[in-house]
Amino acid sequence: MKAVGLYRYLPIDNPESLLDLEVETPAPTGRDLLVGVKAISVNPVDTKRRAPKDLVEKTPKILGFDASGIVEAVGPEVTLFKPGDPVYYAGSVIRQGSNSEFQLVDERIVGRKPASLPFAHAAALPLTTLTAWELMFERMGISKSGAHAGKSVLILGGAGGVGSIAIQLAKKLARLKVTASASRAESIDWCKSLGADDIVDHRKPIEGEYDYVLCLSASDFYWNAFPKMARAQGKVGLIVRTVKPIDLQILHDKSITVCLEGMFTRSTFGTSDMEAQHALLDEAAGLIEAGVLKGTLKENLGAINAANLRRAHKMLEEGHVTGKLVLEGWS
Repeated sequence: MKAVGLYRYLPIDNPESLLDLEVETPAPTGRDLLVGVKAISVNPVDTKRRAPKDLVEKTPKILGFDASGIVEAVGPEVTLFKPGDPVYYAGSVIRQGSNSEFQLVDERIVGRKPASLPFAHAAALPLTTLTAWELMFERMGISKSGAHAGKSVLILGGAGGVGSIAIQLAKKLARLKVTASASRAESIDWCKSLGADDIVDHRKPIEGEYDYVLCLSASDFYWNAFPKMARAQGKVGLIVRTVKPIDLQILHDKSITVCLEGMFTRSTFGTSDMEAQHALLDEAAGLIEAGVLKGTLKENLGAINAANLRRAHKMLEEGHVTGKLVLEGWS
């Protein structure tokens, strides 16, 4: 089968940073689905996994998480899907990735593809939807049925992939007053189109206090500002690891809660509630089909191949991507 992978971890401008490959098609066992990949999207985590380091792989490493496609075959313990089912999912960090014609993925982290979306648009959603949903509704305890309606949320990085979904979840389901950070005209318009009530420029000091603060990038950069951004007894949610040691004491006077979201926790550690991601993606598919949520695809870069994936990685590393980047089909 065709795949895009690497042997060495190199700067993205190096043509060997991502390579077009031919590898053996895997076979499903246990609760695995073998999915014929139709479309993928690229996330910042892909670039971090590919970042230069002194490691040489003996067999090719295939990256990629977000995907949509068709179930081609199933393992003997599968109960949720059958061959021919259209699906979408965000994969696992401990298995080969979605940048391949066929991929093995555990059915417990797979959802049915929204019927109203083409494969390319569906591929843009899983990782960011899981991340925003779990952070807000599970880690931070925000009610998805509107019990906290009227409370305020600041979304730092509103125009990114996770921010694009978080704005919609906060506005449409939680019914919060949503302030998103953005600095360029394009990203400001994007956040407003998704439902943000107010926009703040993250290049400047941010005024005001919020019940909830979602920091979707550069946790270190914002850390010392959290005591001013969060209200007393407020909550701060992080999805990006801090690089340097942090001082928790600065949050103590206001009794601010810090909530951490790792979207791959369930699949990496095989948690007892791993199937919750299947249920979550199915619920999100229903919300998409009902028109409550809308897709976040911003740009389709063409066929899935090494050249186009290098282009996507470079765009993400430059830090000015709005919404999601998608690749579709095999060349």
